[in-house]
Amino acid sequence: MGFPRWMPAFNRKVTNRITGLFASRAPHFGVIVHRGARSGLTYRTPVNVFEVPGGYLVALIYGSGAEWVKNVVAANGCELVTRGKTVRLGSPRLFRDDRRARMPIPVRVILRLARVSEFLELDASAVPQGPVEDARAVS
Repeated sequence: MGFPRWMPAFNRKVTNRITGLFASRAPHFGVIVHRGARSGLTYRTPVNVFEVPGGYLVALIYGSGAEWVKNVVAANGCELVTRGKTVRLGSPRLFRDDRRARMPIPVRVILRLARVSEFLELDASAVPQGPVEDARAVS
């Protein structure tokens, strides 16, 4: 990846809090609501998200090792708040695509420059078990 090591911490403390103010309503943005695997706390993580047939696709800017990604995979799903609606998602699938073929062309260019090639696809038809409660933190 092409991001400096300090950027995830900065984004968690600053950018995500600002983005969280509009991410649940803006096009191509959303908020992933997930439960911490160890803490049990509910987190809200702003993401760039794209609707695809049967579900949603998220470009993993910090890779598949990000804590929120691990939590979603471990729970076999999450909730996504996007365009003012909440969608239950399941069957998370991690994959790599160096061509970024499923992204819109302008997004492909940005992701290529940032060397992002990992993605998370979630199905809207596969509903995970158990509710995700109101969020208490932003990660």
